[in-house]
Amino acid sequence: MESLNALIDTLNGWLYGYILVALLVVGGIYFTVRLQFLPTVLLKEAIRTLAVRGGRGAGTMSSFQALMVSTASRVGTGNIIGVTAAILAGGPGAVFWMWIIAVFGAASAFVESTLAQMYKCRDAHGFYYGGPAYYIRKALHAPVFGGVFAAFVILLYMGGFNALCSFNTTDFICNYARNVPHMTVYVGFAFAALAGLVILGGGKFISRVTQFLVPIMAGGYIVIALAVMVLHITDLPGVMASILAQAFDLHSAFGGFLGAAIMMGVKRGLYSNEAGVGSAPNAAASADVKHPVNQGLAQFLSVFIDTILICSATAFIVLCSGVDPAGYVAGTDNTRFLQDCMSASFGGGGGVLLTCALVIFAYTTLVGNYFYAEQSVRYFYPNAHIDRKFMTCYRIVAILVIFAGSQFKAAFAWNLSDLIMGMMALVNIPVCIFLGKHVYKALWDYMIQRSRGKVPTFDPEKTLGTAEGMECWCRIPGPQS
Repeated sequence: MESLNALIDTLNGWLYGYILVALLVVGGIYFTVRLQFLPTVLLKEAIRTLAVRGGRGAGTMSSFQALMVSTASRVGTGNIIGVTAAILAGGPGAVFWMWIIAVFGAASAFVESTLAQMYKCRDAHGFYYGGPAYYIRKALHAPVFGGVFAAFVILLYMGGFNALCSFNTTDFICNYARNVPHMTVYVGFAFAALAGLVILGGGKFISRVTQFLVPIMAGGYIVIALAVMVLHITDLPGVMASILAQAFDLHSAFGGFLGAAIMMGVKRGLYSNEAGVGSAPNAAASADVKHPVNQGLAQFLSVFIDTILICSATAFIVLCSGVDPAGYVAGTDNTRFLQDCMSASFGGGGGVLLTCALVIFAYTTLVGNYFYAEQSVRYFYPNAHIDRKFMTCYRIVAILVIFAGSQFKAAFAWNLSDLIMGMMALVNIPVCIFLGKHVYKALWDYMIQRSRGKVPTFDPEKTLGTAEGMECWCRIPGPQS
């Protein structure tokens, strides 16, 4: 096992140190240029489109609900601890590079989510589901390849990532009560039970919970950051100057480039927003919209929420606190450094605020990750959602994984999860580049209809010259798989 773990660790070193950085950044730049920067220009339109109702089926997920599910998964502890690690590793200049990568990563998110909408499926109840596995199967006629991708999503998001998220959160909470016997069992059980209350409700219930919880979570954290900025208002000009000045310093630029990948550098997050990985499209496909570009714009917005708002909030909490990072070591002192920064601004209450933020962020990540996995199960069993016994057993397994993950830390699980996620990106980005021509045409179609004062609607035959694999956009409703 040790030799296998060492091999995977070596592969991850190459994958995350060289290949994926180049692929994700170059892919993001390519999509941004190919789309002529239009998604960025349409930021206001992206906000407006969240209020547009699809109207194709009662009870289906709205664009906003799908956005909140993906944001729940994207926004996690990495947005707090990971950003702190980025600043320790690369200095204030790391923040600038996170902003830059968010701009280009958002274009990748737009493309993959628009494709997920085009090739989504519909079940007998009129609910939508889909993701990269489905557009690989339908557009590339590669069902086995799609099945492998779907299996990766299940293993990674219901298994590896949720187990690891549970461990990290439990370990952080238990720092306050190390002398209490079996404390990890109590915390792990409570965490798994709370997550289970939402998971057992299924996809629709998850969307309703995240629709309520995510805005409160994100808004509350931003308020904390604003409070820190107000308390240190005289330091703000200096903080901004340091971000810009050190962005191009050789040490800060290198650290910042890696620091943009939240959760312990590139390896611990594959960039905080996961744009291009193929995870968020599993939520994007579930939305009931009138045009695929509607949800592409919504998911484009999710990247900005994750990085420009939440990650920046952490950055300003740290940089405005006045705590000198020189006495801390990146990787080992991330949490201690952040705790000291919070205490510098809020005194004894800083630790309480930080703990609450970490727990809520981790909680939404758990249910958001599970949603991705549940959509991928339908690739293998299209009628899973009407088989109550099967889904109940599946959801119980997901809850047990959360509890089990809270009890131990496995280096092999970390490394294997990283490898699987890297492989997903290696598959998804080239597929998106190959199928991108459909997205570009759909965007122009959307723009033309908007310029004529119409509410854009999608007709694949008219826009793309083909409706192959896009049965959900045909006029006759019915189950599609």
